Amino acid sequence: MGVEAHATNERVTGRRWTVRLDPVGRGRADVRVSCSRPACAAQVLPSAAAGRTAAIAHLKAHLRAGPAPRPSVHCACRAEECHTHIRPAGPRERPVPWRCGGAVVLAVITDREGRWWQVLECCSRCAAAHPTAKVVATAPAAEAPARGDGFRADAPAPATPGGPAATTPTFSAVGPHFSHSAAATGTAVPQQASGPRSSAPRSAPRSARPTRKRPPRGRIAQRLVPHDLRPVALRDELTELGELFRAYQARTEPDLAMLADLHTRKAEAFNAWAEVTADTGLRLDAQRAEQAAATARLQHLHRIGQAPDGEGPAVARLLTAPAQWNHARGVLAHVAENAPLPGAEARLLVLMVTLRTAQSGVGNLVGQDIKGLPLQDPEHLVGQLVESGWLGISGTVEELIASRPESPTRISVPSLTPDEDDPGPFTFGRKLRPKLSGWAQRVVGEKKLRKGKTGADVRLLALALATGADGEGLLGPGGEGIGLDGLSSWCSVDPADLPDLVDRLTAADWLAEADVTGTLLTGRLTERVLPLGCPLT
Repeated sequence: MGVEAHATNERVTGRRWTVRLDPVGRGRADVRVSCSRPACAAQVLPSAAAGRTAAIAHLKAHLRAGPAPRPSVHCACRAEECHTHIRPAGPRERPVPWRCGGAVVLAVITDREGRWWQVLECCSRCAAAHPTAKVVATAPAAEAPARGDGFRADAPAPATPGGPAATTPTFSAVGPHFSHSAAATGTAVPQQASGPRSSAPRSAPRSARPTRKRPPRGRIAQRLVPHDLRPVALRDELTELGELFRAYQARTEPDLAMLADLHTRKAEAFNAWAEVTADTGLRLDAQRAEQAAATARLQHLHRIGQAPDGEGPAVARLLTAPAQWNHARGVLAHVAENAPLPGAEARLLVLMVTLRTAQSGVGNLVGQDIKGLPLQDPEHLVGQLVESGWLGISGTVEELIASRPESPTRISVPSLTPDEDDPGPFTFGRKLRPKLSGWAQRVVGEKKLRKGKTGADVRLLALALATGADGEGLLGPGGEGIGLDGLSSWCSVDPADLPDLVDRLTAADWLAEADVTGTLLTGRLTERVLPLGCPLT
């Protein structure tokens, strides 16, 4: 037995390497393709499509040049207790050798988004257990194993053809066995000599004996559903839920109501599973599913314009999601800290230009974009921004003011232009930038503010209050009000001037029940302007 253990321990672990596709920097289109093999240098491609093509070509080149899978190696993924193995009973129990099986194969595993490809020299059972694995090569049949190569040293020799039923060699309990059949191990099946057939009964070959098929095992949330789980209704529910979740992921359009129902069913099923198995992890997964169901249902109600409690219509907001509201507040905070010129008019112009160039540092402007703002001398103000170096334009200031939609002027803001060392101050995507810009234009150009000929300071205050109220329009967290210091700093006015600005907003039907105390502004936004709000969460 000592010889056997020594030989098994000398088996090498299967090969493994990974080809990855990673972004070079935030806000950039180019990607980096890297390979974990030491001789391969990383390369940078101009787009994700080009990077994916290069990564696949690099992977295929390795597969063509590399050797075939070896029949005697250990399963590569087994060395790290990969999740494709059957989970052990205890949280710290290591997988046992029989959890691997089948011929050794070379399998390619990838993620759903196509960001990495991993090649494994593993057993066929582990490859089959992974949903994205593709087998590209199978190990050839091994030679008849010698002592210590998977067989017991004291195993009896096979019986002769005329004797008792042939016995298969006894496999060692040490190490995985990739094939237990005579054909896979290369053991020759003795042929009977020519002549009359013996009438003595013979045992059927192992490969010819009928095998009992276990029912297919379901999979949900990276967990295998045990085939012997009881009650059977629970096992069937978990299996069906796994299939429904995978079908939902394959949809081209989201259905948040359906997703909420699936998460609700998952929470109930996982709670029942936890009761049967006393598994704390299942109970935690059930709680997470309940939270996911509540979030998906709330997002669905926001999309269809219903109140979360179902008692009445909700506000159809211009910006619909909490993430969008937080990004809007982030842009206002950035402008307040980095405005290059003092004054409310400069602050308002810097905000609108920032929203036009937030993603890449460049954008387009026409004269109406600037002349539509309440600026006393827009040409002079734009010239100051250009002279300060904060703004760059492709022509002259006069050409920018006179430009029309069919021939916009190209502008740039160097402080917002991302590079390899600085991805920029904003993390939202390209699709959200025009939404934020449109929201700010709707607030600044709101009909009654425009008709009342309010100044830049009043419109800055309107922006601040739109992002500083809760879902019902009450100002400040919990309706307790907003500090006057923060409002005066954002509007770039003296705190003593705030009561007059509040009166103008009240006259424009923006504010109701407004009250300016020594340090706070309390009140609420009117129903008319609630769709422009970004509620505090």
